[in-house]
Amino acid sequence: MERLGTGIGWRPEIAGDVERMPGIDWVEVVAENVCPGHVPESLLRLRARGVTVVPHGVALGLGGAERPDAGRLEALAERATALRSPLVTEHIAFVRAGGPLSASPRLEAGHLLPVPRTRDALDVLCENVRIAQDALPVPLAVENIAALFSWPGEEMSEGQFLYDLADRTGVRLLIDVANLHTNHVNRGEDPAKALAELPLEAIAYVHVAGGVERGGVWHDSHAHPVPRPVLDILTDLASRVSPPGVLLERDENFPEPGELERELTAIREAVEKGATARSTAQVKSSGAGSGSVGESGSGEPARQRVALAQAAVLSSLVAGTPVPEGFDRVRMAVQARALAAKRADVVAKVAPELPVMLGERYREVFLAHAQKRPMTGGYRQDALDFVEQLLLSSGRRERQDEQVPLRELREWWLERSGPVPRSRRPAVRLARATRRVLLRR
Repeated sequence: MERLGTGIGWRPEIAGDVERMPGIDWVEVVAENVCPGHVPESLLRLRARGVTVVPHGVALGLGGAERPDAGRLEALAERATALRSPLVTEHIAFVRAGGPLSASPRLEAGHLLPVPRTRDALDVLCENVRIAQDALPVPLAVENIAALFSWPGEEMSEGQFLYDLADRTGVRLLIDVANLHTNHVNRGEDPAKALAELPLEAIAYVHVAGGVERGGVWHDSHAHPVPRPVLDILTDLASRVSPPGVLLERDENFPEPGELERELTAIREAVEKGATARSTAQVKSSGAGSGSVGESGSGEPARQRVALAQAAVLSSLVAGTPVPEGFDRVRMAVQARALAAKRADVVAKVAPELPVMLGERYREVFLAHAQKRPMTGGYRQDALDFVEQLLLSSGRRERQDEQVPLRELREWWLERSGPVPRSRRPAVRLARATRRVLLRR
């Protein structure tokens, strides 16, 4: 596996800072945020300097019951080619559910949700990973995710699940030590046990990130400093194997460049501390090979069972249906609120005009919308659906006293809901206005 070194997540907000940072060997970019034909100049300059760029997907849903979408796979492959990347990465998660397999409406989570660590889910995931591997021009690595809730009736630990996945597919692993810490706090799982069960030779690289604890629940925010327990897990990992690459993730609340550089220094020191321990003692690393579940070949029945379970879980989180039997209702409520809050935050980024038009009431109005209407498409469609519902409900009694800028919202929706932007030429605008008048008669 290629040695990557020390890296940082490239984001537009800190692009200039990343270019000037010393000791950056590589960067990771969210795949869905890059257009192959219009790669940001900052990434092109970094690549020209010899900095490796790795696309990191978030929307493929390899842990979902359905086979990976061919269009999404093609898009991920195009980004790998455009960035001349040595590998691409995705997540062990499901991000949507419903459809023919479960005979239920399609729903989008807008977030990475944990798959059950069961034989059925592993069978489905392995087939999906193989499909993705065949469609991609470079090797694939998959990441363990953070979770706020646990599935009842799980049959494997996280380490065993990852071991069998790598063993059966040959896929590389992207180990997020911050997510191991999150699962330790939220699910009582021992990070050291997970590391001891991993196939260390399959590790492609490592993620490090910060989070915050609220009410006894750890939120993997990527918006806070890296805490000491996460660095300690990184040291433990480095005492077992030399990670090919380590990367700092930060998605929001970006600090000054000096603070990011100090975090990178702390990450390097944690890796060096682990390397020292590895060289001065015979630290034994053990896999979970004896617990391998092997190939079950359950095919479509497994997909249908996983589909029904995931649809029930996602529907309870975003559509208000009852929480399935065996789940922690308090944790599921926390996850539901987190999903709604993320929807509000991302829609505000995708459509920044909406918070401006609605002012301080944007979040309140959007969360009220989210409680009644789950997301069924991407975030851009979510923004359009939100405004459309505001416009449709504008004549109802409950909307009469609300200060909603209907005219501005209508113009915004009309501009973006068509296949192409509306022309602003005076003659075309006059024709539109005339047509509206005639239609009212």
